Amino acid sequence: MQPARGSLLISSATLQDPSFARSLVLVVDSDDDGSLGVILNRPSATPVGEVLSAWSDVTTAPQVLFSGGPVEGNAALALARLSGPRRPDAWQPLTPTIGVVDLDRPAEDYVGLVSAVRVYAGYAGWGAGQLDREIEEGSWHLAPAEEHDLFSTSPDTLWRQVLRRQPGAVAMLATMPEDASLN
Repeated sequence: MQPARGSLLISSATLQDPSFARSLVLVVDSDDDGSLGVILNRPSATPVGEVLSAWSDVTTAPQVLFSGGPVEGNAALALARLSGPRRPDAWQPLTPTIGVVDLDRPAEDYVGLVSAVRVYAGYAGWGAGQLDREIEEGSWHLAPAEEHDLFSTSPDTLWRQVLRRQPGAVAMLATMPEDASLN
C-alpha cells in the first residue's frame, strides 16, 4: 500500500530504530521508485537564522531547524501553508494548501503568500517497495495529515496527539510507555 503525498506515517510504538522511534513522517513524494518524507516532531537546538538567516523571520515557532530524517542531513527542505488562493512561484503542492517552498529563492517572495513555514535538515527515504514492506509488517500506520500537525508548536507531544485521534486499536498505542517492554 503506497502512501499518498501529503499523508502521515505514524511510527509504531514498538519501532526501536532511533531515527524513527515515536516519529511522525509527512510523505513528500512516493512512487514506484521509493518514498521520501520529513519527520515532523524532531526539533533541533539550531535556530533557523544560524543556517538560513533570510528565512528566520518567516518560520513558524519554534524557529529552529527540524531534523527531517537520517538522509542528507546537510540538505534543507521547507514546508509552508498558503495564506490565500495565490501560489508562490516554484511552489510544489502536497495538498491544496500545503507545499514545498524553494529555499534558494528570496524569503521575501513568500511574504504575504504563506502563513507558516518550517525548515527541515535532512529527510527520510525508502527504496522501491521498502516502505510498503515496513507498513505491512506493522512498523508504520498510515493516517491523513492535518494542517496543524505540520506546524505544531508542541512537537514533543505530537506523536501521541496524532495517535489519539486515530480509530480503533491504533489510538491505544498513545498510552504505551517509552520503553515498550514495560507495558
